[in-house]
Amino acid sequence: MLTKPQAKHLKEGSAAEDAAADFLQQKGLKLIARNFRCPHGEIDLIMQDGKTLVFIEVRLRSSNSFGGAAMSITPSKEQKLKRSAERYMQIHGECACRFDAILMQTINTGAIEWVHNAF
Repeated sequence: MLTKPQAKHLKEGSAAEDAAADFLQQKGLKLIARNFRCPHGEIDLIMQDGKTLVFIEVRLRSSNSFGGAAMSITPSKEQKLKRSAERYMQIHGECACRFDAILMQTINTGAIEWVHNAF
């Protein structure tokens, strides 16, 4: 069976999520889930930081032309992430949580900005 080649932006996004997960694990967080999907949207990474569940949005931008990685997290995106997190906790149980963001300009530089309590 032949598989369809993955688009470049999807490969880069997956590599960014790999880099973010590795970075956060080195900082002591434990990976719980990747790419949790529900009707409200998708959460890139779900990790445990002590007793806190952390929902993480990974953003990769190749330029700052449109405001960069941080500006790409719109109010609409925040709402989708919050609703998706609510759904996750309905399934897996309520607990203390926060929303973080991992911002990257490129994967090659290794420069990662970790924003705690991003929204």
